[in-house]
Amino acid sequence: MAPTKNPLKLNKLQLKTLAILQELAGDPGITRRDEASGGVHITAIPAPHGDHFHVGARVVLSRDATGLANEGVWLALVRKGLASAGAFPHTIALTPAGLGYDTGVADSILHQAGH
Repeated sequence: MAPTKNPLKLNKLQLKTLAILQELAGDPGITRRDEASGGVHITAIPAPHGDHFHVGARVVLSRDATGLANEGVWLALVRKGLASAGAFPHTIALTPAGLGYDTGVADSILHQAGH
């Protein structure tokens, strides 16, 4: 039997938020790796720049990133073991499970930057 897509039954907003956090986790300028847990602490969430914001070399439309400012979404990611509590809305840590979770939405919300 094939593995279940979205086995933790994240909703669309949670999936989008996790995909953005996974991309942010790859930016060494705003992260630090926790060698003991294997997770990544994201120490800064980018601010919107008009109708979008930059995530490393990619761009996300602000409408796809509303979960970054939604404490309930962050708490759901923590409850499902994909993140550990941070200082909402400034810092969050993705667990190894969160770093590796296949959201299935990254390609549709993370776009190549035009500037």
